[in-house]
Amino acid sequence: MSAKEIGSNAMNESETRRQLFDSASAEHKDIFAKGLTQEERREFPYDFNNFAHAGQTPPAGNWRTWLVMGGRGFGKTRAGAEWVRGIAESDARARIALVGASLGEVRSVMVEGESGLIACAPPDRRPNFEPSLHRLRWPGGAQAFLYSAAEPESLRGPQHSHAWCDEIGKWPSSHRRAEKCWDNLTLGLRLGPDQRIVATTTPRSTALMRRIVDGEDTVVTGGATDANAANLPPAFLIAMEREYGQSLLARQELGGELIEEIEGALWNRALLERCRVQRREDTAQTEYARIVVAVDPPASSNGDACGIVVAALGADNIANVLADCSVEKPSPERWARAVANAAAEWRADRVVAEANQGGAMVASVLRAADITLPLKLVHASRGKVARAEPVAALYEAGRVKHCGPFPVLEDEMCGLMAGGAYEGPGASPDRADALVWALTELMLGRVKRPRILSF
Repeated sequence: MSAKEIGSNAMNESETRRQLFDSASAEHKDIFAKGLTQEERREFPYDFNNFAHAGQTPPAGNWRTWLVMGGRGFGKTRAGAEWVRGIAESDARARIALVGASLGEVRSVMVEGESGLIACAPPDRRPNFEPSLHRLRWPGGAQAFLYSAAEPESLRGPQHSHAWCDEIGKWPSSHRRAEKCWDNLTLGLRLGPDQRIVATTTPRSTALMRRIVDGEDTVVTGGATDANAANLPPAFLIAMEREYGQSLLARQELGGELIEEIEGALWNRALLERCRVQRREDTAQTEYARIVVAVDPPASSNGDACGIVVAALGADNIANVLADCSVEKPSPERWARAVANAAAEWRADRVVAEANQGGAMVASVLRAADITLPLKLVHASRGKVARAEPVAALYEAGRVKHCGPFPVLEDEMCGLMAGGAYEGPGASPDRADALVWALTELMLGRVKRPRILSF
C-alpha cells in the first residue's frame, strides 16, 4: 500500500485516515513511510486528517451550519480550529468571525489554547495575533476577528464569510443575548461565495441550541468523550466514569447528548448551573453558621437508596449543598454508618432524618452507629413534591449554592414535577428528598420572634 493509495482510500472510504493507518500492517506502514518525500514528512504532523477521528472531520453536503456537539475532551476545539485553518489557508479573502462566551475565552481557548488556531498551525503559516485589534492575520491574507457573545451589538455591522462559534451552550442567555448574537452574526455573514458556520459545544438544552439543532440547513455531528480516548489520559477517563457513571449529567457532559428539560419540573439544569460554585479543597474547614446531614431512610434493606445530603448555612444566609453521601440498596447498618461518617467528616451539628417509616427504628439504627449523633426526627405530613416546592423557590431566589457537581442528585431534582409526579431516574427521588429536608431545616424552619405578651 503506497502513500497515494492510503490517501486515496481515505478520500473514498468511510474510514478516517487514522483508522486506515491503525489497521495497516507493519509492512505497509514501513512502505508508506519510505515513500514520503522530505516535504511530505515535514507536513505530516500538521495534516490534521492524519490524526482526526470521524467526529472531527467536516461533513459532506451543502450545509450552512455544522454543529459539533460532543462530550468533554471529544476534540471539538481542535475540530473548529482546523476547519478555520483550512479556510484561511485556502482563501486569502476569507473574513472569519471567532465568537465565544467572552473575549477572554476566545483568546485563551480558540486562539492561544492548546488546541487553538496558533498551536495547530505550521510555524511558517502561523497567523499573527494582534490582541489590541482583536484580530488574526494569516500570511496569505485571510483574517479572523474576535467577538464576545456577551456583546451582541459588536456583531451588528461587521461582515464575514465564515464563522467559528465555540461553546454556544454556555453563551449568556439573559436578555436573549445568545440569540441576538447569533442573529447579528448570521445577518452579517454575506461575504464570499459559500458562507458557513461551525459551532462547537458541549450540549446544553438552551433556546439557541434547540434552534440551531432544528435548523433546516444544520448538520449535527459529535459523540462521546471516549471517541477521543487516544488523546486523553486513561486516568481522566476512569475518574469521569467513577464520578458520573450513567447519570443524565454524564450523558450530556461526557456522552455528548442533548438532554431535553422536562417541562413542568421544579428544577432545570440551567437553574442548577447558575447555582453552582467551584468546590474548594478546604470546604470542610470553612466556617459555617450551621451544618446538617439530612437522611431519607430506605423503606426496606433491599429496595430504594438511602438519601444522605450534607448542607450548610453560611454567614451570608446562603445555603451550600456540600456533599451527596447517599448509598444504594444498603442494609440498615450500612446506611446508618454512612450517616455517622458524613456527620463526623463534616462536623455536623445536627442529623435530620425522616421518620415516617418507623421513627423508633430509624432512631435506634442511627444510635447504634453512633450514640452521640445530634439527631432530629422529622415527619412528612405532605408529599415529596409539596415539600420540595418552597425549596425550589429558594433556588430561584439565588439563596442556594451547589459546591460542585452532584449528577445523580440533580437528575432526581430535575424529575420532580409541579403537581406531584416524579419523572426522574429510579422509582423514588430519595436523594432529592434528603436535600429538601436539609434545606428546610436550614432555611425554612420556624424562627422564634419576640412577642409582646402584655402592656
